[in-house]
Amino acid sequence: MNLQKEKWRKRERRHLRVRQKVYGTKERPRLAVYKSLKNIYCQLIDDSEGNTLVSASTLSPGIKEQVPYGGNKKAAELVGQKVAEEAKKLGIEKVVFDRSWYKFHGRVKALADAARKGNLRF
Repeated sequence: MNLQKEKWRKRERRHLRVRQKVYGTKERPRLAVYKSLKNIYCQLIDDSEGNTLVSASTLSPGIKEQVPYGGNKKAAELVGQKVAEEAKKLGIEKVVFDRSWYKFHGRVKALADAARKGNLRF
């Protein structure tokens, strides 16, 4: 089997395993994270209705001005702070963290820690 196909197959299985356990509601939405090489994105999702409540990324106007490159931990921390601020405006305090298929380290961990400092509870 091709090594690249095997890598993606394992990644898909990890993603499905995480998503089986994580479900967002209006009271406790899902904090979903996606990262590319140059940017990181996150959003609060209400899975019961299929709505995105809050979103933030390194391409957001306030964050893009602060960091020239969005693929590092500093940028991930700013995104975590931004999503926590927006969630607070909507009265959201508790979330379920969805790391997708990513390991909980590096930029994903930096984003989660910044969201926790912004008083979001996982």
